Amino acid sequence: MTKSANTKPRVLISDSMSSQAVAIFAERGVEVVQSSKLSEAELFDMIGDFDGLAIRSSTRVTEELLQHAKRLKVVGRAGIGVDNVDVPACTKRGVVVMNTPLGNAITTAEHAMAMMLSLARDIPQATSSTRAGKWEKSRFMGVELTGKMLGLIGAGNIGSIVASKALGYGLKVQAYDPFLTDERAAKLGVRKVDLDSLLGTSDIVSLHVPKTPETTNIISASALNKMKAGSMLVNCARGGLVDELALLAALQSGHLRGAALDVFEVEPARDNPLFELDNVICTPHLGASTIEAQEKVAIQIAEQISDFLLTGAINNAINAPSISAEEAQLLGPYLQLAQCLGSFVGQLTHDPIKTLTVTYGGEANDLNVSPLTIQVVQSILEHHSSYVNSVNAREIARDRNINVIEAHNEGRDEYPCRITVAVETESKQRSICGTLIQNRPRVIDVRGIPLESKLGEHMLYITNSDKPGVIGAIGSSTAERGINIANMHLGRDKQAGNAMVLLEVDEKLSNDDLEHLRSLPNITNVQYLHFPAMQ
Repeated sequence: MTKSANTKPRVLISDSMSSQAVAIFAERGVEVVQSSKLSEAELFDMIGDFDGLAIRSSTRVTEELLQHAKRLKVVGRAGIGVDNVDVPACTKRGVVVMNTPLGNAITTAEHAMAMMLSLARDIPQATSSTRAGKWEKSRFMGVELTGKMLGLIGAGNIGSIVASKALGYGLKVQAYDPFLTDERAAKLGVRKVDLDSLLGTSDIVSLHVPKTPETTNIISASALNKMKAGSMLVNCARGGLVDELALLAALQSGHLRGAALDVFEVEPARDNPLFELDNVICTPHLGASTIEAQEKVAIQIAEQISDFLLTGAINNAINAPSISAEEAQLLGPYLQLAQCLGSFVGQLTHDPIKTLTVTYGGEANDLNVSPLTIQVVQSILEHHSSYVNSVNAREIARDRNINVIEAHNEGRDEYPCRITVAVETESKQRSICGTLIQNRPRVIDVRGIPLESKLGEHMLYITNSDKPGVIGAIGSSTAERGINIANMHLGRDKQAGNAMVLLEVDEKLSNDDLEHLRSLPNITNVQYLHFPAMQ
């Protein structure tokens, strides 16, 4: 296609979307084309003439598509999840990725409640039986929800809505969420518990967390064994949170009464052994599929894309903080450093944070540091919340009673710039410092222990007593297990004191590998860290 001479911004809607989105684009003076039946080749051919792309879940925004999208400035996802968008590739090409994090929260929460009710009363199975003329009253003996204990894994926006609705049904509610404070739990009317307690005492377990390295297979074989006999599992969050083969065994054995699943590890889920079980209820990722929710997210994404293309305003961006165009180029490397430091702290901190302090030194003092602080907050919280972004990060922090402090250190420093992130929880304090070397992030201090390290995609954070033989034992252990070490960086606070190792490895370690390293003499902790933005 030839490039249009029209000076209006052009947006392509490539998935089925409410007509209200088209109306909003037209009202704002944005030219819009809606075509939801495009083949991949047709999309590749068309995309070069558009400044914006509005999608739902069907269109896949890949690096190959971006190679054809010479004009593309923004991708807007009408919904929360961006699994179908290559966000790092978009970032590399300067394409802003937006979503609508709150538009379908109520709908998803209602779907989770519907799944619980259907599971408790065998409604889908009874429907099929009755339609077949069997009238099997005695077969479908359900259970009441009133008085039962609902365990929520995740008490963020959707989880808190589920809690409210469940309390209205007469359920008792408890929640496991590393960032749930006592005050927030009391406000929600739920009991805060650890994960093992939740699994062992809940009649129903419902998942409401994003899929991260920490939450992948959070419902493992071990977790399923800890669940109360005869309990039920509901997952309307993300596929991959549940070990599906382990769930299959738990259901076949009768350890669990049943499971209700809206999401699966592989989607579309067309051939899954769980489908063969009578005590499994399945829906095809319908959590956000209501007329109201789809209208909300369509309206929101049309408004956000229009604002960005017409004024440069950035709202609900996944990969870009809210900053002006002039500041973006200057702040880019500092934002990446802030992201790395926040992600480091977020992956290591599992208790509710009381205070988060971001201190700037050297050249960083001359910057507009507010976007950097937001990036730190966002990068910490995104390991525990599925809808955090640069726009709502501070609000979510306030909801979680996290006191965010921005400070400056005017003293002299051996590094041109320094950013220090420190968090305080009920039980401990943690800090990490970083700088830029040739505009690339470097860690220079962890918990007061100096060491200089770049951050690769797969990292191991190891703390140990400073005694002879520890490094050799780590090297021997990793070699025996076929773990290749790309880089090793060491630090200690004093001779024979506390020490730490940052290892860059070639791939993610299994839980068995981590436990083996933790069992080595004089090792106090081993934590896997993932930094996908550093790929």
